[in-house]
Amino acid sequence: MTSDTHALPDHDAHGGAAHGSLQSYLIGFGLSVVLTAIPFWLVMTGAIADKTATGILVLLFAAVQIVVHMVYFLHMNTRSENGWTMMALIFTVVMVVIALTGSLWVMHHLNINMMPMHDMSQMP
Repeated sequence: MTSDTHALPDHDAHGGAAHGSLQSYLIGFGLSVVLTAIPFWLVMTGAIADKTATGILVLLFAAVQIVVHMVYFLHMNTRSENGWTMMALIFTVVMVVIALTGSLWVMHHLNINMMPMHDMSQMP
């Protein structure tokens, strides 16, 4: 048998996206590993001296990784499910933006309002 006889169609009989091929899953896995390893390396080695820039880069890699997971593992695209997956994608993007900006705001607020560190050597 040839490999063409086992090829999966773009859509199943019910209009949804078909499951991905092994190649598609391996590409998604490879991208996920790279998108995890690069921020890990950036943080552990201190390759970028500016902590704010490092944090922004880590957040950008996280956002790209979310898109990779949605495309390669959840099979979200504009054609399947009559566009409902696109609505789910838009909802996901809005929720991620809210979560990321809220987290950054809370961390900034906590950093600003923390008690100042005292020099312990001056204690009696």
